[in-house]
Amino acid sequence: MGVQGLTTYVEGNRQFLQDVKFRDSRLVIDGCSLYFRLYFTHGLDQQHGGDYDAFARLLIQFLSALAACNVQPFVVLDGGMDPSDKKFATLRQRLQSKIKEADNISHGRNGSVLPILTRDVFIQVLIQRGVPLVQCPAEADWEIACLAHQWNCPVLTNDSDFYIFDLPGGYMPLSFFQWTNLSGKASHRYISARCYTASSLCHWFGGMNRELLPLCAVLIGNDYGTPKDAETLLALIDVSTLGRGGARGRGRAPSSRIEGLLIWLSSFSSPAEALGEVSRLMGEDGGGGKRGQRGGLSSQLWAGMQEYHITPQSSLARWFSGGKAAPAGRTSGLAQLPGYLSQAAAQGLLAPLVVDALVMRRVLLVPQEYDRLDLNLKKNQVDAHPPRTPICLDTLGQAPVAVCLGVLYEVLGVKESSLAAVPPHLRLAVAVTGFWLREATPTPSQLLLQALVLGIVYGELSWNNQPGATHYQYAVPQINWAAERNVWAGLDRQRVRPGERRGLDVGAAHSFSQWQACLWSAQCLNQLLLLPLPEIHLSWLFSGTLVHGLIRYLKGGRAAESLLAGGSLSGQLYSSLLDAVRSCSSKAHPSASSAAGRGRRGRGRGRRGRRGGGRGARGGRQGTEEINNRFALLMSEEESDDDW
Repeated sequence: MGVQGLTTYVEGNRQFLQDVKFRDSRLVIDGCSLYFRLYFTHGLDQQHGGDYDAFARLLIQFLSALAACNVQPFVVLDGGMDPSDKKFATLRQRLQSKIKEADNISHGRNGSVLPILTRDVFIQVLIQRGVPLVQCPAEADWEIACLAHQWNCPVLTNDSDFYIFDLPGGYMPLSFFQWTNLSGKASHRYISARCYTASSLCHWFGGMNRELLPLCAVLIGNDYGTPKDAETLLALIDVSTLGRGGARGRGRAPSSRIEGLLIWLSSFSSPAEALGEVSRLMGEDGGGGKRGQRGGLSSQLWAGMQEYHITPQSSLARWFSGGKAAPAGRTSGLAQLPGYLSQAAAQGLLAPLVVDALVMRRVLLVPQEYDRLDLNLKKNQVDAHPPRTPICLDTLGQAPVAVCLGVLYEVLGVKESSLAAVPPHLRLAVAVTGFWLREATPTPSQLLLQALVLGIVYGELSWNNQPGATHYQYAVPQINWAAERNVWAGLDRQRVRPGERRGLDVGAAHSFSQWQACLWSAQCLNQLLLLPLPEIHLSWLFSGTLVHGLIRYLKGGRAAESLLAGGSLSGQLYSSLLDAVRSCSSKAHPSASSAAGRGRRGRGRGRRGRRGGGRGARGGRQGTEEINNRFALLMSEEESDDDW
């Protein structure tokens, strides 16, 4: 949510914001605000499809800064659409604007479109770092406010609705949260920030009743819209002469409509009195407040004000205290799902789009989808193809892993045997790449495929080259890690660097965006099927500036193998993955029952990362078996080390 113009007004009047040295506290974080803020304000790539490795590093730096100041973060994320549809028009308008911004970016103009996998990378990093998080059933603002109110701690966000919520711990805007520049001695580090409370604003307006602030928000307009007669009412309020209350407003004209409205509201002792005046001005019968004319403006305003009413007990507090039940929130949407799916959704392990499909029977597609002609949507009829092996949502939790795996492979059109030589944590990515190579229009070139696979190899080397991972060379002494680091450095040098004047390869960008859309959709299906394949480590899988730089390198007539040390592990992995992708891109459609008899799940539902599946190499050339076994050894070491 957001109140139109309120951020500009408050930030332009710094007396409403108090300087604080923030440390030794809980902190409730609006997750969506945080990942948007981190990505868009630190120069991360948008034009080439996103640099997820750089984003993951930035997020880890942010979390490390909080830890250095003894701040305990609790991250709350938006979920699916509200079943009431009261915000549907706003959501649709936002997506339409993102389509235009994506078009601007593709032509080198200004715009901001979040790369499609950013949210998933965000969640994966939080889980890897052990940060408590929850994904709400729908809009998270109210849930965040109730939790922060119960815990008496601040909220970190960039949402102007938090200038309206009455929070004793206050609201710290992300724009003033200086986490990149810690202050104080080593044992007493703190983050310089600014904190807002509703009481500070109301004090400035002559001690105005804080319960009147929601009326200001509804009249000005928020994400739920503005009552149709609100403009008529505002026109009737001559704010330049009706500044009856609020000593700060006397003797001068208000600087903005918001200030004028606050001056006017400060003349009333309660919302009921203010709504009574609304009824009088609008000629409504029956008075104001709850008893106002049914459907009249005062009744609409009262209903809108309830969005800011905080309850004393938060369901999120129970969740973060170890409660097993998924928070219900204000909506009953998740109650329609089996318990294991509502639990997965609350853990952030089920995408909001999947929840919308299950609960609402409709979804809003992301801006990167391709059912359009230029900027105009086109309508497509899509025929549903049920899987060969029937699978029921209500009994999905009891389905053998072989059945779920068969459905996933059937959708992607790959044979399980094609993936036998692929490390388990890369099987979903390889299967998706084969699907993309077979189905995309226009058909991706071999150069695009080679660049993607080189990027995956780079990610594997990056993962194994992290601080704390150097002991792997003792577990697998036959690997020449010095040579592998040279390969990594050589690949990294091919990146498109900021400020380079070479034009964007729009065709390659389009094709890589299709690949990312396929990957994201497959990940959603894998989550819905309760992870028959291990989840992909997304931050190591794709870097837009790297793969575009590799395309440029390969177009220069040089071979992909020239970037890989001869006979090295990375070279073998590259060949193994390339062969597997080409096998997966075969036109032959496998039977969904090909995975029958493979047993049941052997891993926990709540863990992410590279463990899981327990499936090693089952065939293929000796070289690919060796690759699989070597990386399996690396993964077994990693399982005891949660640090990145």
